[in-house]
Amino acid sequence: MRLVGPRQQTLTSELKVLERMLPLAGAIVLELGCGAADKTRLIAERTNVASITAVEIDPVQHEKNLRTEDLPKVTFKSYGAQKIAEENNSFDAVIMFKSLHHVPQNDMEEALSEIRRVLKPGGYAYISEPVFAGEFNEIMRLFHNEEGVRQQAFDALKKAVENNVLHLEEEYFFKNSIRLPSFEIYLDNVLGVTHTKHELDVPTIAEVKRRFMQHESAEGFVFQIPNRVDLFRKIQS
Repeated sequence: MRLVGPRQQTLTSELKVLERMLPLAGAIVLELGCGAADKTRLIAERTNVASITAVEIDPVQHEKNLRTEDLPKVTFKSYGAQKIAEENNSFDAVIMFKSLHHVPQNDMEEALSEIRRVLKPGGYAYISEPVFAGEFNEIMRLFHNEEGVRQQAFDALKKAVENNVLHLEEEYFFKNSIRLPSFEIYLDNVLGVTHTKHELDVPTIAEVKRRFMQHESAEGFVFQIPNRVDLFRKIQS
């Protein structure tokens, strides 16, 4: 396992990576850290999953998710990954999109053990984490440096493999592209999240804006984000 991938990586969408790596037809899926459920919706509408239990610990976002009425395959719940309130051996797949590094460091090991517990024998865990590299992350470093917590998440995954909690099937690196129409949208989407409180002084906001504006193009403000996906399997019953 390695934290950072090769210099040259495929530019693609996370959904395409997920569909290639994870068998989803008829699957009973648990998604931990679903956020605003954007990817939950894509999976529910564009794949043949049987059902998705979409979990978000942030109470503000969870209340918003509960108002969703057009995703009959999806059930929204709220709890932490370190205390999964589900039965043993009950899911074909567990998915975490960019959420493991948000689990408290002291709880990461327990979260991975919990994932193993709720997976059926032979079930898969798809854990996607952003790699702390590239200009988007360098801008974020100005007010919210996640390099350390992303390293901790990677270390927890390595330990889970070394201790035979989960078996590593594949590690894959790719880049996805994000396009933002304005700095104001960036402020709403990045600084305005409810799960983390960001307080920036005037000079920091000015520097964040200066760096952001350097990426203006005819398509808006475009960034390529490097990612690592680790696909695990529960081998033993």
